[in-house]
Amino acid sequence: WAILAVLLVLAETFTLGFVLLWFGLGAAAAALVSIAGGGIFWQIAVFIIVSGVLTALSRTIFSNYLHRDENQLKSGIEGLPGQIGTVSSPSRGALKEAAVRVYGSVWTAYPADGESTFAEGEKVEVVSVKGSSIYVRKVEPADRNWLQEEDRKWLQD
Repeated sequence: WAILAVLLVLAETFTLGFVLLWFGLGAAAAALVSIAGGGIFWQIAVFIIVSGVLTALSRTIFSNYLHRDENQLKSGIEGLPGQIGTVSSPSRGALKEAAVRVYGSVWTAYPADGESTFAEGEKVEVVSVKGSSIYVRKVEPADRNWLQEEDRKWLQD
């Protein structure tokens, strides 16, 4: 049991599931029962009970305290709404299509309100993503809280 406990705890360092640790602790508890003179039935019972309870408790604790909420880190397309981009090609055509650079990628952009036009160099905020296109709105100077005061000073130097 002690060897199994050590192997399971060491194996946990190579996995991402955070499960083998609980079985390692269950094996350690079974080893203690063995040292105390308990029979094989009690050793197996303690192993199963301790491992099961710790696994169930850890899942409950992780889901209650480490759950993901609406403020979770978003990446890829999910992270685009709310981001600020720069118009790299002005509006053209009946749909007022423009090219907008957001985080180094150029996207086909349309005005979110359907009416605005965009000039090259303007700052816009991504409102939504539909397919491979983004819908944006102009960022007014009062809305430009996306650049912190310290960053503005650094950029001016």
